[in-house]
Amino acid sequence: MHIETLKIFCDVVETASFSKAGSMNSMTQSAVSQQILSLEKKLGRTLLERGRRQCCVTPEGAVLLEAAKEMLDIYNSLGERFNELADVVAGELHISAVYSVGLHDLPPYLKAFRKIYPQVDVQVAYRRSAQVYAQVLSGEAVMGLVAYPAVRKGIHIEPFKDDEMVVICPPSHPFAECEKIAPIALKKERFIAFDPDLPTRQYLDRHFRENGVMLGHAIEFDNIETVKRAVEIEQGISILPKASVKDEEESGVLKAIPLDPPLRRPLGILLKRNRPRSPALREFLALLQGKTAEAS
Repeated sequence: MHIETLKIFCDVVETASFSKAGSMNSMTQSAVSQQILSLEKKLGRTLLERGRRQCCVTPEGAVLLEAAKEMLDIYNSLGERFNELADVVAGELHISAVYSVGLHDLPPYLKAFRKIYPQVDVQVAYRRSAQVYAQVLSGEAVMGLVAYPAVRKGIHIEPFKDDEMVVICPPSHPFAECEKIAPIALKKERFIAFDPDLPTRQYLDRHFRENGVMLGHAIEFDNIETVKRAVEIEQGISILPKASVKDEEESGVLKAIPLDPPLRRPLGILLKRNRPRSPALREFLALLQGKTAEAS
C-alpha cells in the first residue's frame, strides 16, 4: 500500500468524484479507478459505493479515510520533524487564514519573518472560517488564523491580537463628520453586512441585539473587499476592522469612525493538538505574539 494511493483515496472521498481526484493528482479517471480497485482488493473491502454521477464512502471506507488522514498527516510532517531534530529554521510553513486577517493583519509579520528566515517557504491559503479549522485539523495547514476563535475538538487556540472595529461610510455621509458613533445611531441606516454564517456577522448581530439595536441588513457579502466597494458607491454603511480600511481612509474614499463604547474583534491562532512544532513554526508563533525583538 503506497502513501500516494491513500492520498488519491482521500481526494476521491472529499470530492466525491474520480475525475476531480484525477485532476488533483495529474492522473486519468481510469487510473484513479484502478488505484481504488487495487486498494479494495488488497484490503478485501468495498470502500466506495459508485453511483452514476458520484460516489460515496462505505462504513469500511470511512474507517480507512480516518486512518489514511492520520498517516498522511504523519508523512507530511516528516520534514518538520527532521528540522526539529536538527533545530533548523527551514522548510515549508503552510498557513490558512480568513481573508480579512490574511490580507490585512498578517502581511507585516510575513515580511518581517521572510527577512529573518529567507530559507523558510511560507505559503498562505485564504479561506472562509470553517475551512481554516478543517485545514488545521487535517494537517494541510500547520497554523490557522481566524476571528472570534471557537473551541473545537482537536484544536488548540492561542491569542494573536485584537482588531478595533469601526463604522465605515462614504465622505458624503453625515457620519463622516462624527468623532464617535453610538450603537443607537445605526438603527435606521442601510447596513452592508457579512453573510449570516460568518463569525464576525454573528458577533455583530448579537452585540447590537444586546444593545437594543436591530441593524437593517440591506446587502450581504462574504468578504471585506466587496463590503468596502459597496460602501464606496453609497449603498450603505458597514462595520469593519480598522486595519482593513487603512488604504481607503488615507486616499479619502472612505471614512472610519470609532464606536462608542469601543468594539474590538479578537483574533486567534489555531494549532492542531499534539502536533509537533517545527523550529520554523515556533519562530513564527513567537513573532506573531511579540516574543521576539523583530515583532516590536
